[in-house]
Amino acid sequence: MNTATSDYPLGDLRVSDDDRDRALRDLSEAFQAGRITADEFDQRSERALSARTGKELTVLLADLPHDHASADAVLRQAHCKLASLILVGASGAAATSLAIVAITNALSHPAAEHQNRQLAEQILAHMGLKVQIPPPPPVPGFDWAGTITPAAIAVLLVVVIVVVLRVARTRCSRL
Repeated sequence: MNTATSDYPLGDLRVSDDDRDRALRDLSEAFQAGRITADEFDQRSERALSARTGKELTVLLADLPHDHASADAVLRQAHCKLASLILVGASGAAATSLAIVAITNALSHPAAEHQNRQLAEQILAHMGLKVQIPPPPPVPGFDWAGTITPAAIAVLLVVVIVVVLRVARTRCSRL
C-alpha cells in the first residue's frame, strides 16, 4: 500500500471534510510537481470532493508517490504550537508570581501599623485608660522598588504573551 494513502480511513469507513481537503492538497501538489495533467487533476478533484469512503480517496492517490513535505509541515506546525504554549505558560506563571509579589509588597506597608497603634492609644486614652503601647519600629518609606519593579515586569510578560500568541497564530499557520 502506498504511504500516501495510509493517512485516510481504511476501506469503507467514512471520510471527513478534512480528509477530502487533504486529498485535494495531495492532488494539487502532484499537479504542481507535474505528476498529473490538468485534466487528471480536474477529474480526480471532482471525485475527491464527492468521495464518501476511504477506499474512494485511496484509489485517487494510489499511483502517486507520497511527498513527506506535508508530514514535515504538520510536524513543524505542531512544534511551533508547542513552543508557543510553553513560552506562554512560563510567561504566565512568572507574570502571576511577580504580580503577587507586587501586591504583597504594596499591602504590607508598615505605615498602616503605625497609624493603627496611634489610633488604639487615642481610643484607650479617651476611655480613661493610660496604656503604654510599645513604640513601633521605625517606619521606613514605601518600598517603591519592591512593588513597582515586579509589577512592571509582570505587565511586560503579559505583553510578551500577547505578542507570542499573535506571532504564533500567523507564523505557525504558514508552516
